[in-house]
Amino acid sequence: MFKNKGENGKNNLIGEHIARLRRECVPRMSQRALAERLQLDGLDVDKNAIQRIESGQRFITDVELRSFCRIFEVSADLLLGLLPED
Repeated sequence: MFKNKGENGKNNLIGEHIARLRRECVPRMSQRALAERLQLDGLDVDKNAIQRIESGQRFITDVELRSFCRIFEVSADLLLGLLPED
């Protein structure tokens, strides 16, 4: 049977990158603040969803990926781990 998980056993590839980018913001962005930014971008996401995304427990849609890219001003390739991180 097929499983839709990454090599690390998580449900998404970008959660760890999202957590890192969020913590690197100056001033540091909380999970709640990130959820609010996503809501302003038109997504129905709350703080608990951000926690599940960052821990790899929740799948990410392409629409959400696009919003994360806009908020953090990074490419999808970076979030997906296809580019080296600076």
